[in-house]
Amino acid sequence: MSLSVAVVPVTAFVQNCTILMCNTTRKAAVVDPGGDLDRVQAQLSSMGADAEKILLTHAHIDHAGGTAELARTLDIPIEGPEKGDLFWIEGLPQQSAMFGFPAAETFTPDRWLNDGDTVSVGDVTLQVIHCPGHTPGHVVFYSPQDKLAIVGDVIFQGSIGRTDFPKGNHAELVSSIRDKLFPLGDDVTFIPGHGPESTFGHERRTNPFVADQRG
Repeated sequence: MSLSVAVVPVTAFVQNCTILMCNTTRKAAVVDPGGDLDRVQAQLSSMGADAEKILLTHAHIDHAGGTAELARTLDIPIEGPEKGDLFWIEGLPQQSAMFGFPAAETFTPDRWLNDGDTVSVGDVTLQVIHCPGHTPGHVVFYSPQDKLAIVGDVIFQGSIGRTDFPKGNHAELVSSIRDKLFPLGDDVTFIPGHGPESTFGHERRTNPFVADQRG
């Protein structure tokens, strides 16, 4: 494995904040720091990791709520999501109030991401896959070396992301999963935004929303 991976559950929504550390350089990316930043920073310390950036799959409060504070505290840039989620970033203060979260600040990513882009974590290169449907600007981070994908709220073990939010689109989400993620390979492990990890092969066989043989 070129990456060490740690999952830190954060916020009342038990969101999987994922730390990806390059084993060669010990440089790390914090993916989706939704909150509970003390836990996130404690995990970085325990790994001996040097955080160099924040990566965002999308801008819902439980994934992005702690982003501005962590970026300022660690003096690191923010990369992602795709620009379609700008309205979600601008709405973070309202989201935090609505769900009873600690006050969240808006921010401007240092780099918006597009389908086909790459991001680096130390010496490791991750592919960026735009997977709209749950939110319009949702992206997935994929390490071909490690056969590992960080999928946010696109797909879960046995389920898929909600599409009843503003600008959600069920058909688009199913297409993102079946046409962009499943072709990466049955042996690819994914870490979702909530719940346990799974593989694309397992979901192709068993997930009632997107399996090859549905119904």
